[in-house]
Amino acid sequence: MNKAPVIFVETQEHRRFQEFCDACRRDCYIGLCYGMAGVGKTFSARYYTNRKNLVPSSFPPLSAGKLEKGLDRRVVLYTPSVVNSPGQIDREIGRCRGSFSTALLNRLGKEEKPKLAAMEHNIEVKRRAAYRNGVSVDDGCAAEFRHERDTYFAEYKQYQSRRREIRDTPILLVIDEADRLRMASLEQVRAIFDQGGMGLVLIGMPGLEKRLARYAQLYSRVGFVHEFCALAEPEARGLLLGGWQPPGVNLPSDGLTDEKALAAILRITDGNFRLLSRLLTQIARVLTINNLRQVTPAVVEVARESLVIGTT
Repeated sequence: MNKAPVIFVETQEHRRFQEFCDACRRDCYIGLCYGMAGVGKTFSARYYTNRKNLVPSSFPPLSAGKLEKGLDRRVVLYTPSVVNSPGQIDREIGRCRGSFSTALLNRLGKEEKPKLAAMEHNIEVKRRAAYRNGVSVDDGCAAEFRHERDTYFAEYKQYQSRRREIRDTPILLVIDEADRLRMASLEQVRAIFDQGGMGLVLIGMPGLEKRLARYAQLYSRVGFVHEFCALAEPEARGLLLGGWQPPGVNLPSDGLTDEKALAAILRITDGNFRLLSRLLTQIARVLTINNLRQVTPAVVEVARESLVIGTT
């Protein structure tokens, strides 16, 4: 059974992450992205890579060893296994550039080759008809034929140009959970990057940048460092007032009209998307159990006590 698309919130932090990834791909640099758990790093990376099951909203985990390809964006998202080795890294992503270009070239061929074949067939039919009628394709009576022939050659040149563009355009490899990579695996990633024609983004927890600084050969190739921050308070407030809810959660339409309750939610979650989603899920549960229609500070407190979030 297909899962319903998940609403993705294009926050200011996601837009900053997208610009960061675009720069790494364009300039073929290594970029480091770090941030606390739950702020949305993985979700943003999945949306940037492949929008298939994510639907953007106007208001504001991957299986181990799995590759996800965003063909239009020429981006590969990779999450290494908890236990990994250089050989495994090489097998799973070392040859992704060739397979990636092949997939794009095959898709282009499926789109363009039938058009070219139809044009070529039409030209050949007209050429044979002209030959049977004793008309030369080079005289003035065959202007229409020559126009179609020139159109075909122009279309063919454009097709070949797009093929060269696919082969020459760099891709971006985004590695989530990069904290799992040990030194030998990181060296393998660097060897893949050194083959050229690609940018690389490593995503992990705070401290990743300090750890990688010990590996001079890798760290010297880093061109960008980006901190993925929590949701800003005004944006989180606008998100909640705009009616955003986690998938499967149904809050009353007027459930967040209490300013004190809203302030408590913002204080508890502190811009952490994962915590915000969990807290709203518990709030909906408390409302359902107690047959309530409005979120109050007391409801928020009861919901907070159901979560493992530490002191607030």
